[in-house]
Amino acid sequence: MMKRLITLACLITLTYFNTTAQLRLPAVLSSGMVLQQNDSVYLWGWANPDEPITINTNWNNQEYKLKGLNTGKWKIKISTPSAGGPYTITVKGWGEPIVLSDVLIGEVWVCSGQSNMEWSYYNGEKDILKELATCYNKNIHFFHIPRSSSDYPQEDVHTQWKVCDSNSLKSFSAIGYFFGKKLNSELNIPIGLINASWGGTSAEAWTPTEVIHNDAILNKAADILTEVPWGPVKPGKLYNGIIAPITSYSIAGALWYQGEANVPNGETYSTLLTTMIDSWRTLFRKQFPFYLVQITPFTYGRPFEGAIVQEQQTKMLQHSNTGVVIVTDLIDSVSNIHPSHKKEVGNRLANWALAETYHKTGIAYKSPSFKSMEIKKNKIILSFKDADNGLIAKDKLITGFYICGNNKEWFSAEAKFDNNKIILSNKKITDPIHVRYGFGNAVIGNIFSKEGLPLTPFRTDDWKVQ
Repeated sequence: MMKRLITLACLITLTYFNTTAQLRLPAVLSSGMVLQQNDSVYLWGWANPDEPITINTNWNNQEYKLKGLNTGKWKIKISTPSAGGPYTITVKGWGEPIVLSDVLIGEVWVCSGQSNMEWSYYNGEKDILKELATCYNKNIHFFHIPRSSSDYPQEDVHTQWKVCDSNSLKSFSAIGYFFGKKLNSELNIPIGLINASWGGTSAEAWTPTEVIHNDAILNKAADILTEVPWGPVKPGKLYNGIIAPITSYSIAGALWYQGEANVPNGETYSTLLTTMIDSWRTLFRKQFPFYLVQITPFTYGRPFEGAIVQEQQTKMLQHSNTGVVIVTDLIDSVSNIHPSHKKEVGNRLANWALAETYHKTGIAYKSPSFKSMEIKKNKIILSFKDADNGLIAKDKLITGFYICGNNKEWFSAEAKFDNNKIILSNKKITDPIHVRYGFGNAVIGNIFSKEGLPLTPFRTDDWKVQ
């Protein structure tokens, strides 16, 4: 009898110690995190079933109580104040309390896409090299999610929040950093940046699998993509491994620089990206702003395949709460798919956010774009929007324009300014009907707004190109 009692006591003791070790949080909820300000944010994690949990937030000394569910999980919504910190959050269960320190309240942005978003000091980014000596900023924190793919949605990632300094910056997204630096400077509040990017990957990989498979057009387009050695391209792989674990984390918005991997099926890119954005917004439970960078001119294999993706990306402006940054001028060479001018890209993204999300005035952030055309005899007269202060050419001759007649044969256009309009002609064409500007894998125009933003590539025809 005594032997059985001792055995039972041992089992009870072992059970107790196992249960006391159960309380835990996901990596994104850890010391150094930045929580979205003036919001209702989730805290969540794992605990023993029915385990009493007490949470204390020291910005208001409020105490929250709940119990672990029979699934071994817990989740609670709390309110955050205006930007500030550092604060402490204490989570208590049966065992040792979890104390989260250096918690900031501010603005949180996800930086996602493929290699141009991922590009860092370790990739030779020269703009970051110039920042290392002075980059330390206790009010900019990084959460760099490592490359991780999965067949099924995951619940956690393996990383931690870090303060921006010369060490943490080296591996972080250069574009994300410059975006965050400008926001921090202009808004004077803490900025949290989540780097969720992987070079050479398709937008399908960042979209929930079922969303692609339930759409016949997107499913067919996904089948065009072939696996590559440097990263996943099939539906859901990166959503499952990188995005799914953070969808309970409240964010201000998302930045996106991707598209190069989708040139093989670019005709459906705007539909794909609209679907991806909508699925993210549903999963994050917020209609957050989504600002993307248009891919740059590059000598892709098939004619016009890069131009098609650019055109599809421009169409994203028709989707709610989106922005498109044009960077045709920020390249070193059309043979380099990784332009080195990441600082200006980050600044242009920040200007979109400052103007549209944070309602700052007096910021030039929209590239001029095609508005309408008028045909007068052998000339085409173009009008533009977002060019109120006028347009300029960076060179003596205006370049990048092509016109065609009814025979569909394209010729380089002679172009001249007429007030805020551009007049196009070519002596070989007496019946012009359509215009293209910067429309081609490696075609670069030289028209800018007077504020220095490049004219958005466009075409007036809708002919199928090969």
